[in-house]
Amino acid sequence: MTSAEEAARHWDGRILRLIRDRENQVLELRLPSGRRAALRLHRAGYQSEAAIRSELWWCAELARAGLPVPAALPADDGSLLVALSDGRHASAIAWIEGEPLGEAAQPDTRPLPVVLDLYHALGVLLARVHQATDRLTLPPDFTRPRWDRDGLVGETPLWGRFWEHPVATPDQRTTLIRARDALRERLTGEVGLIHADVLRENVLASGRSLSIIDFDDSGFGFRLHDLGTALLQTVQHPEHPQLRDALMAGYGTSDTAMVEAFILARSLASVGWTMPRLAADDPIHRSHLARAVFCARRLPGGG
Repeated sequence: MTSAEEAARHWDGRILRLIRDRENQVLELRLPSGRRAALRLHRAGYQSEAAIRSELWWCAELARAGLPVPAALPADDGSLLVALSDGRHASAIAWIEGEPLGEAAQPDTRPLPVVLDLYHALGVLLARVHQATDRLTLPPDFTRPRWDRDGLVGETPLWGRFWEHPVATPDQRTTLIRARDALRERLTGEVGLIHADVLRENVLASGRSLSIIDFDDSGFGFRLHDLGTALLQTVQHPEHPQLRDALMAGYGTSDTAMVEAFILARSLASVGWTMPRLAADDPIHRSHLARAVFCARRLPGGG
């Protein structure tokens, strides 16, 4: 029996297909009721059991408040998180209909006015998520990573010392260090629980309605970090300024400089993310480095 099959038995479900295999292995599950669910096998050592339970609690509260996010589904024994024989944990969350807003490195072929409307709607949704979160009283055992200044550009960032990437050229390394130091001076703003991974593939569109999925990287951080992350994948596209302005208008902020700073911060973090996860010859190493240098050179004093 595979670990996925073992996990599915806890929900008496049938595996339909593998959806994604990154930080977590995510599979589509058919429940006895006929409903679909997303079964997640959490990568050992990435998030603690307490952190996963905190994520599930937060999503459940947001869903209860009417936000379009996936709520946790209890296993047959009523638990939200089950331990597997291989040391991993598994959880199941409600299936959310929709198509991803986009995919990494893939151009958007929709008419620009349609895309601008979606980015405005995403800004509105992120504001609602942050506002609903601020009305919650977190339980005493709630714990999530900290995407604060240290978590992004400190000496030991959450996703690694990006400026030491082995593929980086000396010039790139110098640029990354300058960008890191500039952000250490600049990163400010409101701090609270954030999604922290609002990439296009984690935003589902069903008509004009949007939902946000994959809260696995969520934590405490600067609120505008969510906007910076949402804009990272289009930062090199010619329509970037319009997308940024639409997102910011929906969210209700006019701080363009800080949003751009958080685009850079996320681009640097993504360089660190590649180091322990991708094969040495994966072209994503070089593309992420090039993007980070591009972002750094756009920010005054950043590169």
